[in-house]
Amino acid sequence: MSPSTPRPNRNWRRRCAVAVAIAGTVLATTPAAHAAPADPAALGTKLAKAVTADNINRHLIALQRIADTNGGTRAAHTPGYQKSLDYVAGRLRAAGFDVSTPEFTYNRIVVDAATVTAGSVRAVPLQMTDSVSTPVGGLTGPLVAVPVDANPGCQIEDYAGINATGAIALIKRGGCSFTQKQLVAAQAGAVAALVYNHVEGPGYGGVDPAQSKIPTAGLTTAEGLALTAVAGTQTTVDIRTHREMTTSRYLVTQTRTGRTDNVVMTGAQLDSIPTSAGINDTGTSSAALLEIALKLGPAPRVNNAVRFAWWGAEDVDKTAAGFYLKSLTFEQQLDIAMYLNSNSIGSRNAGYFVYDGDNSTGSVGPMPYGSAQIEQAFVRYLAGREIQADGSNFDRQWDHSQFIMAAIPTGGLYAGSYRQKTPAQATKWGGTAGVSFDRCHQQACDNLGNVDRAVLDRNADALAFVLGGYATSTEDVNGVPAREQRAQARAAVALKATTLGGAE
Repeated sequence: MSPSTPRPNRNWRRRCAVAVAIAGTVLATTPAAHAAPADPAALGTKLAKAVTADNINRHLIALQRIADTNGGTRAAHTPGYQKSLDYVAGRLRAAGFDVSTPEFTYNRIVVDAATVTAGSVRAVPLQMTDSVSTPVGGLTGPLVAVPVDANPGCQIEDYAGINATGAIALIKRGGCSFTQKQLVAAQAGAVAALVYNHVEGPGYGGVDPAQSKIPTAGLTTAEGLALTAVAGTQTTVDIRTHREMTTSRYLVTQTRTGRTDNVVMTGAQLDSIPTSAGINDTGTSSAALLEIALKLGPAPRVNNAVRFAWWGAEDVDKTAAGFYLKSLTFEQQLDIAMYLNSNSIGSRNAGYFVYDGDNSTGSVGPMPYGSAQIEQAFVRYLAGREIQADGSNFDRQWDHSQFIMAAIPTGGLYAGSYRQKTPAQATKWGGTAGVSFDRCHQQACDNLGNVDRAVLDRNADALAFVLGGYATSTEDVNGVPAREQRAQARAAVALKATTLGGAE
């Protein structure tokens, strides 16, 4: 290069790199290109075909390695989460997306004590969210095992013949809420309640803070059975936590094409629990969403803009999703046509669940208008793959609950977690009845070996297909048709006006 030849600057190089990246995405085009076809299935089919299990798996490998080199976790307050966020942001920016990673604050639960000691038996309890704590040093009393029936510890009659005054109540999970179990135990005179799981896995759960009477914690099935064998032993329970305001980040990006006043938004939780790499929960949904975004590209041929989000700190009272929605005005929230969520979509003993948008399970409660239509969009796609989906009575603690509370139409996918697969479900979907959908849910074994990649591929295809359809038209959800349909309607009105004018 001669001295007189202009030297390319860094911005020029960056623009070239972005242009190459955009050219590599199968569905991308320039913002001035023609809109997507009016048939919603066309874009959805193309996107589902472009999203492959191999590429999603590569993202999972990245998340596993990030966890392995950061203390085995990707929890929202840890370097593992920040590096997970950096990985997603880096892949998106390299593809040409404009990425933002706003800060949010949340009340992180910090464990101060977690022990149960009954003679030679030791257990590590999980204090129920919003349960009162024990005093420093714990509470001591005789261990009483509540008889097991269909509804153990759910009514005061279950304590008939048991002297529970000053005791530690040991109760099997099931039949009623954790709140109810500890209320009844307190009524019987117990000073603490231990609820052991009825399926494999840790005893996660929560109680209503307004009704928390005695310290309550969850145990695994094995811990519960071991303690049952030493019932009557003087037992000490020490469970204490405190809340600590913590700052973290989430990630949001949006296509540069499509209507910005009728945005199709989709998101997934990115962080794990502190004791796990979280590869099925939450890696599978985050990895699938990343691959869908990369294949869609930053400037695709869509009628409606698509907004992607990766959240942190899902299982607390101030989630990233809630923080994000509160940062929007009502008018900005109106710009969001719907929200599509996914969670644990590669479970090894999988079920095929779609979020219950029409309350057909009778237990979800009123949903925003349009949610039932989203549910049916997923159901129809899976039926086309010869998969009969069930409505899911989903967990209201998940990120999407924030959108439901904002009256934004919501739907999504779920392959099951700690609950047991029923014989009917095993007949319908295969797998093993009487075993959890995900035996490693929120445990250290939730790693790369805890993913059914065929299930993950089907669910990723379903999400891609439905997303592509709504990026074309949201008419069945909120009455906003595809651009071509609006143009045809305007042309028909103009033609009619011209005809009438000529008749006069």
